[in-house]
Amino acid sequence: MKKDLLKVSIRQNAIYLPPVEGMGEKKKLTSTTVALVAQLRKMGYGVSEELLHTINEITPAEQMEVFQVMKEVLGVNLNWAPLVKGWDTPTGETQLDHLITWITNLFQIKKGVKLPCGHIIPDNTFPLERYNGCPFCGTPFETASTEYFGQGSKLKVLELWQTAELEGFFKDLLESRTALDATQADNLKILLCELPLPDVKVKMKETVMLVIDTLVEQGREQEAQACFSSPNDVLRYLWYKKTGFLQIIEPKTILRKAGRNHAHMCAGLDKSKSAKEQKREELKLKYTRRECRMVASWLNNMNMDPEKSCEIMHPKREMWVRMIRALRLAEYARKEEFGKLKELMDIFYNQAYTVWQGEVEHYRLKADAIRTLSLLKERPGLFARSLFANMLWFGPEDTLAAFREVVHLLPARLILTLGMYAENYFDPTRKRMVKPLGGNAKVIEPYYLVGLYQPEQLMDMVEQVRGLCKEVVSVRFAKVATESKSMYIDPMLYCIPLSIGDRSETIQDMSCALQGTRFPVEGDQVRLFMQWGKGLPAQHLDMDLSCHIAMSHSMEVCSYFHLQAVGAKHSGDIRSIPNKKGTAEYIELDLKELDRIDAKYVAFTCNAYSNGSISPNLVVGWMNSAYPMKISEKNGVAYDPSCVQHQVRVAENLMKGLVFGVLKVKEREIVWLEIPFGGQTILSMNAQTIEKYLDKLEAKTTIGELLAVKAEAQRLELMDTPEADEVYTYEWAMNSAAVNRLLIGEWAL
Repeated sequence: MKKDLLKVSIRQNAIYLPPVEGMGEKKKLTSTTVALVAQLRKMGYGVSEELLHTINEITPAEQMEVFQVMKEVLGVNLNWAPLVKGWDTPTGETQLDHLITWITNLFQIKKGVKLPCGHIIPDNTFPLERYNGCPFCGTPFETASTEYFGQGSKLKVLELWQTAELEGFFKDLLESRTALDATQADNLKILLCELPLPDVKVKMKETVMLVIDTLVEQGREQEAQACFSSPNDVLRYLWYKKTGFLQIIEPKTILRKAGRNHAHMCAGLDKSKSAKEQKREELKLKYTRRECRMVASWLNNMNMDPEKSCEIMHPKREMWVRMIRALRLAEYARKEEFGKLKELMDIFYNQAYTVWQGEVEHYRLKADAIRTLSLLKERPGLFARSLFANMLWFGPEDTLAAFREVVHLLPARLILTLGMYAENYFDPTRKRMVKPLGGNAKVIEPYYLVGLYQPEQLMDMVEQVRGLCKEVVSVRFAKVATESKSMYIDPMLYCIPLSIGDRSETIQDMSCALQGTRFPVEGDQVRLFMQWGKGLPAQHLDMDLSCHIAMSHSMEVCSYFHLQAVGAKHSGDIRSIPNKKGTAEYIELDLKELDRIDAKYVAFTCNAYSNGSISPNLVVGWMNSAYPMKISEKNGVAYDPSCVQHQVRVAENLMKGLVFGVLKVKEREIVWLEIPFGGQTILSMNAQTIEKYLDKLEAKTTIGELLAVKAEAQRLELMDTPEADEVYTYEWAMNSAAVNRLLIGEWAL
């Protein structure tokens, strides 16, 4: 049994167990099976009957392996001790205590207790018996693993996965018609290493890069040739190998982010310049002769007209110039067997090609609708992405008439996106939230031409776009043959938006959910947690857990500088990590108190106060239970895996701050989302960005809504119970690749 495959299945609320030879009749449960199921129950997990009997067939050693992997995924053995013991009761520390302690240490006054970190804590300041570390510098001295189990009010049921389910999941990921999020990409990397590559057609560029990487690692560079459709695919692969990003984030963006992430409020601690130079060194391109020849062969054998190739290369011309030099492509172009590469290089350097986008802009600025729309019809994808602006520029009638001629060539994800965002775009009073590639979320003003039109005209544009999109999707669904007569849609699916456009950059190790998924709050407390520093040596590494409480006419924060807010309590600011096991911070939210002050929402955030971005493998999430959740008076540990409703792990990234959830107080639900922002503290966050992002999620088509369109188009009867020919449950929706394959898959071309 392989641990990585187990981790992949756990993310889908399943346990992967290879087929057991000789498995036949149900046997009496062994003592080790009963013990394992009891341990899983304590951690908040139950098992299906099929999984139970399969577990009963494997050896005790294999059962122990399952248990150990579950403990690793849930972080049971990590250090969950916060700075304060019994932190739900305030320690009474004040700014005056910090000032007196600072003066005492500055002048080395000997009155007080000297701690292992070297600081002297004066008498009558901090109550040291309440702390697990130094209250002045935030260095922890004690560690503690999880103490409480089984406080959760609901069990997550684990299903059985065997080879067929694993291979099916593998194919779903490869065939996904939307870009994979970080969790899916991590799953795919694992499966590519562990399973043979199936014979399927991969459509998404980011997914292709992972396949190419596997082929190259296996020495199958020639087979990888078939995966490249344009020179920019080669550039994307090379840049992925250099930076780890599946999208082409330009060097200047990465350098700018590195500088900003290492800036500091204290001028003496600012490392922005040195960090930028260090990152510049890291981005220098160096390739071996084998790699140079491999890329030269890919470009030489590419089945694309050289002039067309150069036009595609043009938007990334600066990056290509660097790549060409580093890969010695000019040298290979002089060789007889690289004739097509020579032609490509000559056209590229002499700029003997026409840029299609330049022609479009030329005729658009001349208000030549006929030529502009004619050019746009040549590239339907770019036409769709500029549809709204062109409707305002040339008028909706001509633009939509031209668009109708090519809409059948578009993938469904683009059509659905147009229908989702039309209302926001054509609203002259509504600002929009955008997230530039590699950057932070920003709020932008409406497109200036929106102001030229009357409200009735704008609403008519919205209805025309929505009507067209619904018509196209319905027609495509109707063309799909089915023998089904009825369909059941889980009500929860009407609360889960389709995963189009907002890819997650964090990894979900416990279960998978789509951005915008709403989690109901069962009790009156929600407990946020953050754990970081796992596997790292002891050092200063200051990450901060905070929350932003928005009320009707005011706001308040709960953070390291404000440990107690109305309806929120913080466990104390830890600024250094102990050796290898990391450390933790918590915030307890009291919904009754938040109701009393008429709070609208609470945003959950984490920040890197230290120089740099958020620490890799930092875990954030929240706990929720209908039953009271305990806090240890002995060491303050407040983590219980059975109460965890959702958690995510930060992978390598460029983020300085992250909003990872929003509690809607009145609705008693938590919306999971990811909004990156800059700055060392929560005060750098723009609350308006959160509200605009929530508007964006609200505008999205949900899985349930699209399934209802499918039922209507295929004349299926909607049932209130799961006794139907087609059954779509919440558990099914957790495999977003399978959702995309059904709703925006091959039929959607």
